[in-house]
Amino acid sequence: MTAYITGWGHTAFGKFDQVELEQMIRDAVQPALASAGLAPQDIDGIFVGHFNAGFVGQDFTAALPAVAMTEFRHTPAMRTENACATGSAAIWAALDAMGAGRMKRTLVIGMEKMNGLKTPEVAATLIKCSYVKEEGSDPAGFAGIFGGIATKYFERYGDQSDALAAIAAKNHANGMHNPYAHMRRDFGFDFCRTPSDKNPFVSGPLKRSDCSLVSDGAAALVLSTEPLPGAKVRPVKWRSRTQVNDFMPMSRRDPTRFEGAAMAWQKGLAAANATLDDLAFVETHDCFTIAELLEYEAMGLAPHGQGARVILDGVTRKDGRLPVNPSGGLKSKGHPIGATGVSQHVMAAMQLSGTAGDMQVGRNGLGAVFNMGGSAVASYLSILEAA
Repeated sequence: MTAYITGWGHTAFGKFDQVELEQMIRDAVQPALASAGLAPQDIDGIFVGHFNAGFVGQDFTAALPAVAMTEFRHTPAMRTENACATGSAAIWAALDAMGAGRMKRTLVIGMEKMNGLKTPEVAATLIKCSYVKEEGSDPAGFAGIFGGIATKYFERYGDQSDALAAIAAKNHANGMHNPYAHMRRDFGFDFCRTPSDKNPFVSGPLKRSDCSLVSDGAAALVLSTEPLPGAKVRPVKWRSRTQVNDFMPMSRRDPTRFEGAAMAWQKGLAAANATLDDLAFVETHDCFTIAELLEYEAMGLAPHGQGARVILDGVTRKDGRLPVNPSGGLKSKGHPIGATGVSQHVMAAMQLSGTAGDMQVGRNGLGAVFNMGGSAVASYLSILEAA
């Protein structure tokens, strides 16, 4: 089955603790339906990506789209959860339902409201994405997990602070051009490189500028088994989609290698009959700058231990050979957990349809989205092209 993205919507990401989930749903879904040229009754099924885990008191949130928009009262709906890859899991579920022939037009909603909790409560909620028996007591939460990864990488391959600061500065500069971004501010390399009262160390060698934002927001996609004649945007289709899992406990693998992610890239590119040279851009999962660095190596842009040269040589800058995170990534755009995978696919669809505005990269080709759950435990890769 060939699957198409035929409409999309995206709220601003930011600190919106007074905005209800129902409003987030409306604000993402209504433009998605309008761009697809569809009415709610044209949708065969709804797939909601929502991590939650205590961020809000309401559970069973698959039923919320019908509360937000009464036209969905009798539309089948389900919810997925797969840590920070929750949004991609919802997309995969929708594609599977379409591939099985049960549905032709589906709506995927990714959403999260995180700022209703105080910072220590946010950390305690996110740490549930680790192997709690061994890793759940880290006082820094998930920043502690990735701080530990960065510490081991630095011990083995030397101080990578220049590379991490360059990744942060790149993504913040890109995010300046993203109207949906949580943090539209260009901090520059020096600020990201230098510890200060405004940029203190958080865990290990990771500073605040190395960490993604605690964000609220939603994104939506309309998927279909064929292009829609009434759509107002150019459709985008999958060349391949891949999911690879790995051990959850860090103790059972080399924390400096994202082996599952590397396997996803190898399988995904092979299934798409493509190479990295065929890609015009990548939207990747920079929950922490060390994650983007290790993802360079997983992609195959550099051998293990040499990922720093990718960013320091300018390869992944917007004007480089392979722009990575032209949207600003999670670092600047924000990281509302359940919305992230859906948001990344919206950003890719905008690029491939030529509607990315000032985010638009200056080359043609395929686009890739890499979204991961946990510390590279659940790895999802989409290779996309304009239809």
